[in-house]
Amino acid sequence: MNIAVAPQVLESRTRDRVLQVISERGPVTAATLADELGLTVPAVRRHLENLEEAGLIVEREQGPSAGHRGRGRPARAYVVSDAGHQALESDYDHLAMEALRFLSDEAGDGAVRRFAEQRVAELEQRYAVELAAAGASPAARVDALVGALTRDGFAASARPVGEQGSATPFTGIQLCQGHCPVQTAAREFPQFCDAETDAFSRLLGVHVQRLATLAHGDHVCTTFVPTGTSPQTTTPSDTTTAVTPTEGSTR
Repeated sequence: MNIAVAPQVLESRTRDRVLQVISERGPVTAATLADELGLTVPAVRRHLENLEEAGLIVEREQGPSAGHRGRGRPARAYVVSDAGHQALESDYDHLAMEALRFLSDEAGDGAVRRFAEQRVAELEQRYAVELAAAGASPAARVDALVGALTRDGFAASARPVGEQGSATPFTGIQLCQGHCPVQTAAREFPQFCDAETDAFSRLLGVHVQRLATLAHGDHVCTTFVPTGTSPQTTTPSDTTTAVTPTEGSTR
């Protein structure tokens, strides 16, 4: 009996890996997934068809940075759908939402924000040590932050945007998070997005701007980190000091 079940279990685990990589790298093509997972393109396409039929992924156009394939139909790229993100979320989301609503009703929205800030503060203190070791360069600090976030399950990545080497406010790095453990809560309580954005500003020593969030229906959380401006003087000890909410905070 175990022999008959084993292929089904293996198939399910592989499909879960495909879904996880899409959450980290999307929009992503079958060819890229095959390279990432060490599978054949036909095998990946079979999993993609199953995930699409289950409503866990959807097609999404690739951005300009994805390059051009020349003539012909562009390669199909995929991102995780709302249902897919929910499948990746914790089973305790329902209970957590009830607790947050109770806290908001009993103590007000300010209490929810203080809870969100306290929750982020623990991560911020841990990350501050790693980012301090990375030096003062915003790019190096972003790389360190990406590593820390990925280790904690945020499926983080980063890519440069704008004309690198130029001192313009439009040159920087897009920090992306393909998974958010508080996505469900953040839909109703944007204080979680605000607290995280503020923490990123303090950790990176620059004023960051939140461009998109999973909580608002985007396929990835995107934060713009400017590198064409002078960094703020931020030290790890500053991470416990409250700052004015960033303009890019999601409201």
